[in-house]
Amino acid sequence: MTSQLVTYAVDGRVGIVTLNRADKLNAISAELKSALVERLHAADRDPATAVVVLRAEGRSFCAGYDIGPNPGRAARRHNALAWHESLTDDVRLEMTPWEMKKPVIAAVHGWALGLGYSLSQSCDLVVAAHGAKFQIREVQRGLASGQHWVATWFWPGSRFANEVALTGRMFTAEEALQHGMVNRVVPAEDLIPAAEALAAEILANPPLSVRANVRVMRWFVNEMQRQSRFYTQGLGLHLSEDFQESARAFVEKRKPVFKGR
Repeated sequence: MTSQLVTYAVDGRVGIVTLNRADKLNAISAELKSALVERLHAADRDPATAVVVLRAEGRSFCAGYDIGPNPGRAARRHNALAWHESLTDDVRLEMTPWEMKKPVIAAVHGWALGLGYSLSQSCDLVVAAHGAKFQIREVQRGLASGQHWVATWFWPGSRFANEVALTGRMFTAEEALQHGMVNRVVPAEDLIPAAEALAAEILANPPLSVRANVRVMRWFVNEMQRQSRFYTQGLGLHLSEDFQESARAFVEKRKPVFKGR
């Protein structure tokens, strides 16, 4: 199952980790999460790999987390927060400062939404295809989006982070480039070559110094995200009526009516 959901190959000294759930727009299920973490750790341990490129098959980088066939039932569960975090906790590349020591470049096309957005922003560098779209979806679902806001704010350090976290609106790769959230925006056919070219620039440097920088960068953003989770988890938004309404509206394909409770 792991080899089908996520693949790993080596090209030169670049490890290519590929999400391969194209029929579901690479939405992250528990199985895909497990496979992804396994492949990332394998790449990190592989002495033949110095830089990792994270890419995806199909029309989308990652459409978010897969809520399964019955999102309304999932939303009614009292452990909804644990259910949500069980998919997100181990996917973030920062994990702990001593894990995933090698730099990771995200090659994003199509959509990077919700958890897919978080996954892309947890990478050290991002190359995006023209027309790629990003979105922080949690605020529209009645949940806090603190850790996504942290990632958005941390890299460009602008009020753009406030806007997309509070509105939940979709934004383009071109906007992301303007605000310093991605490193390159290229035609779709040049996406992987551009990511590999960026990897080649990194490979020209001593591996130990590269990894030291990776550890420092990941530690800072991880610490900020840890604090945001500590604060927002206590709010109990996963038990709110608005969260339940969001799930029901999603199932019923209608606009939700929120009441602030």
